[in-house]
Amino acid sequence: MTITHPSFGKLDANRIIIFDTTLRDGEQSPGFSMNLHEKIRMAEALTELGVDVLEAGFAIASPGDFESVKAIAESIGQRDDSPVIASLARAGAQDVLRAADALRNAKRKRIHIVIATSDLHMKYKLRLEPDQVIAATVDSVKLARQHADDVEWSAEDATRSDIDFLARCVEAAIDAGATTINLPDTVGYALPEDMERMYGQIRAKVPKVETVILSTHNHNDLGLGVANTLAAIRAGARQVESTINGIGERAGNASLEELVMAIRTRQDAIPHHNAIKTTGLLRMSRLLATITGFDVQPNKAIVGRNAFAHEAGIHQDGVLKHAATYEIMTPESVGWTKNSLVLGKHSGRAAFRDKLNTLGYKVGDNQLNDAFRRFKDLADRKKVVFDEDIIALVDDEVVRDHERIRFVSLDMHAGSKGPARAELELQVDGEIRSANSTGNGPVDATFNAIQAIFPHTANLVLFSVGAVTEGTDAQAKTTVRLEENGKMVDGQGADADTIVASARAYIHALNKLMVKRLRTEPAALSA
Repeated sequence: MTITHPSFGKLDANRIIIFDTTLRDGEQSPGFSMNLHEKIRMAEALTELGVDVLEAGFAIASPGDFESVKAIAESIGQRDDSPVIASLARAGAQDVLRAADALRNAKRKRIHIVIATSDLHMKYKLRLEPDQVIAATVDSVKLARQHADDVEWSAEDATRSDIDFLARCVEAAIDAGATTINLPDTVGYALPEDMERMYGQIRAKVPKVETVILSTHNHNDLGLGVANTLAAIRAGARQVESTINGIGERAGNASLEELVMAIRTRQDAIPHHNAIKTTGLLRMSRLLATITGFDVQPNKAIVGRNAFAHEAGIHQDGVLKHAATYEIMTPESVGWTKNSLVLGKHSGRAAFRDKLNTLGYKVGDNQLNDAFRRFKDLADRKKVVFDEDIIALVDDEVVRDHERIRFVSLDMHAGSKGPARAELELQVDGEIRSANSTGNGPVDATFNAIQAIFPHTANLVLFSVGAVTEGTDAQAKTTVRLEENGKMVDGQGADADTIVASARAYIHALNKLMVKRLRTEPAALSA
């Protein structure tokens, strides 16, 4: 059946709408936080990737969230190739009007309303009777339709809801004007057969559901987010809600890259199509990892560094004879390149810019100059510079472009004969500040110097060091986790000097903590 949708026009039965919620559900992950400039950069990259709907945030959550939704609506949302820009709202007038205000300037906009429908959530969280939930659904959807033609309604905890009551809610939302109906597995409880049964029953009990887009949003608490999403597609869902790298509340959401490649690879079982440019998936994954400070695990499907690595002799032999023996998709199809050996210390600015374009970067002249300066410094210290080195240093430089605290310089004195001493310079709100500190080793001395320059109450709960590439001259990539009053953030830093990388990671985490301090968490938020 062909559906006519206000944002997409006529949709054929095999089209899958890709709804990305990295900037909303993804950012709710413990430790994750993005400032305005990082969110805009992510939104631009997601637009280039080809997502159909971009959930820019939860406008009423904080002034910062409102400003980020508004900024994305006014910049990305004004383009001819813009995805639909969405904002989450609870089923109340204040939330809906705040979302509408933030989205006002987007060419295509969506107000996404969520309310819980399971007995458990209604009784203990909402403290509402079922009829009150239906009334709130109707009132909020009708109000939203006064401000946007495209309104999505989500039944939080749908998979644990009474199916007859869920059907009543869906019918009420459609009658009130909802154009997309989302049935989330909010706590990752369902099995694939549960998903197929739920969607089948809703389609049977609510004939009007065939006039709207059915959506699915699945969390990964049992590791079944992607499997449940594919099951929902088989049962009639034509919008999938997902995040880059599968980030999100608790164990995360269904991973966008895994979903897209499952659909592409298994056309025999899932004969559907979408608009994602798959060669940008790896670059998107790396960008998010740099911004959030969370690396993907090496064995992560599609974008993990071992996803296309073969160590077992029998596998290597098979791949050498015919790649399809052990590779069900090509590395190039998701953005991996075969040749990682790149520039050296004699390479010029033009060659460096060309390499950045090849790696998927689009940077302005000032960012290019800063990145090129760090590249030349790295090339002087390393025998061989790899793609991974360039990615690490460029991400480390470009992502920090709008931070309040920026690294300037570090002079380190350390060894076995006495306490380590750090002489550190930072730029704080445009002002250069310095401090000399000692500590139990160079890292401790450096972190003490940061504390002296920018006093704070955050506790260091994790510090780890890895290498970007192989060899004793490899760049260090460090991760720092800070915790303050229950708010947790991760920061990353990269440099040929491990202590400098550590300072950069700590500063990155501090900048993210300042953003996190401003965020509030209204009740009944999850979807």
